[in-house]
Amino acid sequence: MRNAPFLVTLERLYSPDKRVSVKQAAHTDLLTQPIGATLRKMTLPMIMGMIMLMTFGLVDTFFVSLLGTEELAAISFTFPVTFTLISLNIGLGIGASATIGRYMGAGNHFVAKEFGTGALMLSALLVGGLALIGLFTIEPIFRLLGADDAQMVHIKDYMIIWYGAGVALALPMVGNSVLRASGDTKTPSIVMAAGGLVNAVLDPILIFGFGPIPALGIQGAAIATLIAWLSGCVYILYLLALKRRLILPRLLNLSEFKMTSKEILRIGLPASAANMLTPIANGVLTAIVATYGAEAVATWGVGNRLESIASIVILALSMTLPPFISQNFGAENIQRVKRSYTLCIRFVLLWQLLIFVVLWLASPLIGQIFAEEREVAELIQVFLMIVPLGYGLQGVVILTNSSFNALHKPMSAMILSVVRFFVFYVPVAYLGSLLFELKGLFWGAVLANLLTAAVAFIWFERMINRQQQNQREEVVTS
Repeated sequence: MRNAPFLVTLERLYSPDKRVSVKQAAHTDLLTQPIGATLRKMTLPMIMGMIMLMTFGLVDTFFVSLLGTEELAAISFTFPVTFTLISLNIGLGIGASATIGRYMGAGNHFVAKEFGTGALMLSALLVGGLALIGLFTIEPIFRLLGADDAQMVHIKDYMIIWYGAGVALALPMVGNSVLRASGDTKTPSIVMAAGGLVNAVLDPILIFGFGPIPALGIQGAAIATLIAWLSGCVYILYLLALKRRLILPRLLNLSEFKMTSKEILRIGLPASAANMLTPIANGVLTAIVATYGAEAVATWGVGNRLESIASIVILALSMTLPPFISQNFGAENIQRVKRSYTLCIRFVLLWQLLIFVVLWLASPLIGQIFAEEREVAELIQVFLMIVPLGYGLQGVVILTNSSFNALHKPMSAMILSVVRFFVFYVPVAYLGSLLFELKGLFWGAVLANLLTAAVAFIWFERMINRQQQNQREEVVTS
């Protein structure tokens, strides 16, 4: 493999009796089984777990909405900021998964275990530092996003607690990536669902009070999240270190940490940066939407959360396709990489078209459920009759981005994200708002997804075809 010098250096840190043989470590499920059946087997547990998690997230939004429009608008303002921390976790998980999956595909579980340990340590340090910075910059950041004095009170109550929850979330998220890299998608689904369930049970108790527990309002929602992910943090460490032994049951020393971090960050930093573009772009659009009033911001916040549940299959595939690609890339099976990508793209386009029809028909009912005020309910209905049309196209971009990372092409993934948000999404949506106000912004988002999907698909097809050509040339010359 191209990283052989790195591998040799890492192995020298340990005695030979700690190594795992290639035969013993070989993982064949993702390398030999039928592509469609394998991806379906991996994705279905992820879908179920994410449905429960996202549903509980919507329950969170629902309970906060009962406090009033200002509270709902306040929690809508927090989405771009909270997603920044989550994006860092996602990026580090991508770096860990791509690297671990590649070494597993090549038959070297010894190195995979070191990367799992290093990834968890790295995520705790980086997310903790970012959360600390966020804690001291709450007011200036949310003022830039357009929050007013009334909303700022609720935002502070929520974010002071949530930053702690964000750090607690780091280990379960990256730990789940380690599990998925090994081909296990069922356990991460259970971890996500359990965390969401704890959050959903605690939400009404802490928000509205119960018995001796006082009503904590929007701060109660943040505390519920903190408790949920602290529980997940303890469990994932036990599972990885003691039960599955996918990581070391100890911290890495400085030399080990530097060695593993370098490789993880080579993919993880561009992936994190690319993921952080999402809250930045949404922050810009939230500021634009804020010019139409608190009702529009509330609509945008509800729409973003509904988008998560409507795109559940895309999000699940974006977690299961990369380890499949990484392991086959490590095994130098480029044809299976290409076939899996094409199969997933065709599926998400058809599936999300069906989802759009369902949301279009159900939009009046959904608007009434998530808003007490008539104006907000009507705006939610308009959102659902337009924006979901672009979810399938957005899925093409998301899956292409995750496939680039799985192939150890993090800069390609990052450039695609920049093109997506700042060449198409923000400019086209903003232009639409200038021409046709809020409805024009919604249609602009759909058009932007169409343009970006075309770029993403053509780019990936050309790249994978070059990979195949290079592989054929290497066979001929050898």
